Amino acid sequence: MRRLNSQQQDFYLLALGEVVHDLRLNQGLSQQDLADLANVHRTYVSDIERGARNLTVTTVTRIAGALDIQLSKLFRLVDERADSSKPLSLGSFD
Repeated sequence: MRRLNSQQQDFYLLALGEVVHDLRLNQGLSQQDLADLANVHRTYVSDIERGARNLTVTTVTRIAGALDIQLSKLFRLVDERADSSKPLSLGSFD
């Protein structure tokens, strides 16, 4: 397994934030709605979506649960976003 440098880690945090943002909007949730469902503060959701937070597994799991998506599917979407500059195809994971 290869190690990611800090620039690559930041890129994945940005990709995760974009995916969370897209999923939240797709479900018609506000940042406050998602925060309430995941039991985090609204500004924390904002930080996640901007790629400004290095999340724990616990927090990612709570976010995935709040978005009603399996953790493995969330990470696949993040990988797809990180590997491509084109928009995500959310339909393949519904």
